[in-house]
Amino acid sequence: MFAGIILIGSLNPNWETNDMSQMKFPKPHDVAGDQIPGTEGWERMYPYQYQFTTDDPERQKYEDETFWFYDGLHYPEPLYPFDTIWDEAWYLALSQYNTRIFSVPPVFGVDHRMINGYVYISPVPVTDPAVIEERVGHFMERAGYYYQNWNELEAKWEEKMKSTIADLEALEIPTLPDMEEKSVVDDALGESKGYHLLKAYDDLIDLGIRCWQYHFEFLNLGYAAYVTFMGHCKSIFPDIPDQRVTQMISGIDVIMYQPDEELKNLARKAVELGVEEGVKFSADFEEVKAGLDKSDTGKQWLEAFEKARYPWFHVSTGTGWYHHDKSWNDDLNVPLSFICMYIDKIKAGESIDRPMEQVQQERDRITAEYRALIENEEDLGTFDELLATAKTVFPYVENHLFYVEHWFHSVFWNKVREVGAIMKDHGFINDVEDIWYLKRSEIKDALWDVVTAWATNVKPRGPAVWPKEIEWRKGVMDKFREWAPPPAIGPAPEVIQEPFTMVLWGVTNDSLANWAEVQDVENVDDIKAFKGFAGSPGTVEGKVRVCRTVAEIGQLEDGEILVAPTTSPSWAPAFTKIQACVTDVGGVMCHAAIVCREYGMPAVVGTGHATKIVKTGQTIRVDGTTGEITIV
Repeated sequence: MFAGIILIGSLNPNWETNDMSQMKFPKPHDVAGDQIPGTEGWERMYPYQYQFTTDDPERQKYEDETFWFYDGLHYPEPLYPFDTIWDEAWYLALSQYNTRIFSVPPVFGVDHRMINGYVYISPVPVTDPAVIEERVGHFMERAGYYYQNWNELEAKWEEKMKSTIADLEALEIPTLPDMEEKSVVDDALGESKGYHLLKAYDDLIDLGIRCWQYHFEFLNLGYAAYVTFMGHCKSIFPDIPDQRVTQMISGIDVIMYQPDEELKNLARKAVELGVEEGVKFSADFEEVKAGLDKSDTGKQWLEAFEKARYPWFHVSTGTGWYHHDKSWNDDLNVPLSFICMYIDKIKAGESIDRPMEQVQQERDRITAEYRALIENEEDLGTFDELLATAKTVFPYVENHLFYVEHWFHSVFWNKVREVGAIMKDHGFINDVEDIWYLKRSEIKDALWDVVTAWATNVKPRGPAVWPKEIEWRKGVMDKFREWAPPPAIGPAPEVIQEPFTMVLWGVTNDSLANWAEVQDVENVDDIKAFKGFAGSPGTVEGKVRVCRTVAEIGQLEDGEILVAPTTSPSWAPAFTKIQACVTDVGGVMCHAAIVCREYGMPAVVGTGHATKIVKTGQTIRVDGTTGEITIV
């Protein structure tokens, strides 16, 4: 299937032509220097390299001349100090694969900075044509090997991830005994529980970083194949909408939909067994379980429920990037509420299936129409090959989310909580959940304090240091949440050329112009129309439901239009209730756009400000074909 043909030139297409010279965004150091009262010194909560520089003229000049945009796709709220681990992990992993391993020609890595707990990123372009040309050969050879052997290598990737998750699940976080077991002497072990606690923490962090090394082994190549196909389509059909290209790769089943399918199957089984009323008896799963456990049919349903939990309920209630995004397994009331929703739909005679057949038919129709217009045999051959490659690699783009951000992260957060329980027992923190206010390096230092004090039988220093510091950091985080991060800072580039920035984050010349236009309006209540990225075609009109967290999607009513900062796979049940979706961030390959195309409903993504402009209860018109949103 793969001949290793990747049209490197199409990785750097000039898709946007708006004049950016008049567009104004705040200067990076002006925003970074404008401290929120009461947060002075917040920088110590994060790695020092994340700070905008004031004492290094060369670095400060680079930062001032660089365009940065807020990564609200991953971080719709400020990062806790510990939660920054995943940002550091992908900062390294994405960049290394682009720059040092696969040598993606038009872009090196992605640089990161932080302001008031919010992450700003900037792709680092390769500006010298000679360097781009030099990198092409490496990319063709190295990426070509992966494309030619994709299925075999992806199978190995899955085994690596499952093995890493198994290692994480098996990792024991030891507590510190008053006296070591006598076996330490009898077996001449020569190691203490204090040493093993330090090692376990190191192993825990190492597994997290290793997981993210695997995360990007294929991901950039998956996007590259997609962007290459899009670039080829645009070279043949300059006016083809991006979403037409994405529709040619839709209708492909991926395991990221499986958690939602498990819920649907449990709803169907409840109706088949006649226990639907027992399942709906209470919003508290423990009460439901106690009731169902009294009958044979109820027990059958509970057995099916338990079977579905592993691994499919290791799905985060959010993006998985925050420790408080607990999994369904951590709060069984969440999947129960979705199951009840599906039961109601089944009893009402409504379909709860994704319209796969209709989406596939539309996909094939669009593909055939454009394919028939290609007269050049060489162009046609390249079209067919690049489309086949994009379809083959596309499932990974979604599937990796389940293994990493959901399954692995859900287990990881709870392992860290075990470390937090030890620190609480030794008086370093007042609550297990306080551990998230420490950087991972600070936790390692604190654990050394714990084990050396335990070893010497003296009072540790930490209890006099960390509770007071954490209390201050909690106040800082509260103030961060009240701050509205600007969607972009720094000088706008003449042309946005970095492909991943466009298709994943939805940052294009057009979207920047839209953001700037909204930014200049003094009162957002005066805005009656605005634009975003056309994520999925179609036009609908309906009432708005603004949902900022997964907890709020339970308020969704049938036929409403979901407006959110971003969406994640755990929001999947919501897509059977809504008729359109609008997000603040994201491009044609973001989660909301992909899922809406699979459900055949309109989506406008990357609006920058939708959750600030519209309010629950308002009526809006969403045009997913043009990206226009009108407040009716």
